Amino acid sequence: MHAFEALLLILIGAVLLSLLARRLNAPFPPFLALGGAAVAFLPWAPELTLDPELVLALFVAPVLLDAAFDSSPRDLKRNAVPIIFLTIVAVGVTVVAVALAARALEPSMAWPVAIALGAIVAPPDAAAATSVLRAVPVPHRVRVVLEGESLFNDATSLLTYRLAVTAATAGLVVGWPLVAMLVWMVIGSVILGVAAGWLASQINGRIEDAPLAILTQFIFTFGVWLIAEQVQVSAIITVVVYGLVAARLSARRSSAALRVPSYAVWETAVFALNATAFAIVGLQIGPIWRALEPGQRSEYAVFALIILGVAVAARLAWVMTYNVAAQIKNRTVGANPPGGQAPPTLKTGLVVGWSGMRGVVSLATAYALPDNFPHRDLILLATFAVVLGTLSIQGLTLGPLIRLLKIRDDGQLAREVHLARKTVLDAGLGHVSKTEGAIAARLRADYAERMTALEKASPEDGRIFSEQDRLLGAVLEAKREALVDLRMSGRISDAAYFQLEEELDRMELSLTPVVR
Repeated sequence: MHAFEALLLILIGAVLLSLLARRLNAPFPPFLALGGAAVAFLPWAPELTLDPELVLALFVAPVLLDAAFDSSPRDLKRNAVPIIFLTIVAVGVTVVAVALAARALEPSMAWPVAIALGAIVAPPDAAAATSVLRAVPVPHRVRVVLEGESLFNDATSLLTYRLAVTAATAGLVVGWPLVAMLVWMVIGSVILGVAAGWLASQINGRIEDAPLAILTQFIFTFGVWLIAEQVQVSAIITVVVYGLVAARLSARRSSAALRVPSYAVWETAVFALNATAFAIVGLQIGPIWRALEPGQRSEYAVFALIILGVAVAARLAWVMTYNVAAQIKNRTVGANPPGGQAPPTLKTGLVVGWSGMRGVVSLATAYALPDNFPHRDLILLATFAVVLGTLSIQGLTLGPLIRLLKIRDDGQLAREVHLARKTVLDAGLGHVSKTEGAIAARLRADYAERMTALEKASPEDGRIFSEQDRLLGAVLEAKREALVDLRMSGRISDAAYFQLEEELDRMELSLTPVVR
């Protein structure tokens, strides 16, 4: 089967699995993992391979940039301590535990190879956890910690991975040269990320055409990753810093006409990349499994299942240890979380510990191993087992666990949304109050009505259900019907129809969500 046909079938399968997940009101990533496992053992599965050196840039860079762009530097700073411990210590504990288990199970596996395996399966993927948390709300701090962890634990694990791969294949220089290299990787990554973020905001701010602007965003994302690798800094830290800086600088320079299609394209691209990554790794697992002798299959399966258990247990043990220590500290000196956040509890600690689902980063990193890397097939199989096991077991049980523990949303995000709505409405009302004329008077009346409704609205987020918006929605539907009738009767050309349709689309986007 040709590569294009195989890719088309992969995307069709991803769409169907996504629809099934929505119908069952379940998170999508576990279904994606199960789909990848199904592809792995199809007897007529196509051969689809990629250059291992391009896999990380192709699959990890866009996914990481998308997550970094949506992250809040304020929230990351407020929760820096737990994020740092999860990013460095939790990853380190998992790497060591997995390496020890791998060496015990396979004595012929050298330490650098075992450490590489630990680094591959160590970093959780927050996208899987947040897909569950959308349906089962939790305190805002839990979500921030999980998303912040996913931004930087990839850097820790990938750095460990590269050092281990270098030690296993070419030998690693230790001592001061290694220290200098690590320092340069961190400092250089930050400098390059900041510079790229500033440059991207300057260039994109001058582009008014949506296709060109979106294409430029992808060029910068892949380009920043490749440049970071060329100058031997951390590509992950560089892309994260680039995303954080670009998001802050583009807020005033980007128009809604660019942001709306940009968000849609990026969401689609990340979805497609995740689906493709699972399928491609699944296609590598099938031939590996079929080439094994029956006795080897049982040995490989036992190895993979034990690595899965160790990876889950190591994270859970560290998170609960940290949580207990935080509880003792809070009882001794008092708890004072910044920004009015809810203090950590044993229940939220259990949720964070169980939110260790692995994803596309682990798959891409395993696939990126050189073809001649020792025990590559075993590592690929173990990685796929860890990703599949964590997504299917933890991903499908995280929601029921949250309900069982009776954890509730603390309302912090809703309160901030309510504050933002009121502040924005105040700014609009203040501006129009300085203007005279009939149009300004109508706007003042509309804003005053909205302010009154906002003050009476639920304190959750202050969403306003305006009668004017409902009427505008009905009017918009009437306009659309009239426009379609003109087109179908041949009284206007398709060119005229599409121009008017775009104008009506912009009107619809300006209405509140109640009419959508």
